[in-house]
Amino acid sequence: MVLIHSLLPGVQVILSILLVGAILLQARGAGLGGAFGDSSEGSFYKRRGAELFLFRSSIILAILFTLSSIVALLTA
Repeated sequence: MVLIHSLLPGVQVILSILLVGAILLQARGAGLGGAFGDSSEGSFYKRRGAELFLFRSSIILAILFTLSSIVALLTA
């Protein structure tokens, strides 16, 4: 239990930095038109390659951060 209390803040900091980085690297349609759904690419879009990896890794990092926050609440 003491090990969890000592390691958990560091794990949460690392996960939060990785999550912010993964989200910021996904910047797509950064213009004002992209915010309102105006795109000339068509209505369907499929992620491929590195963009798919960033998308999936951001989901996994968000889940891990949420689980670590729940563990921190339960062990407090």
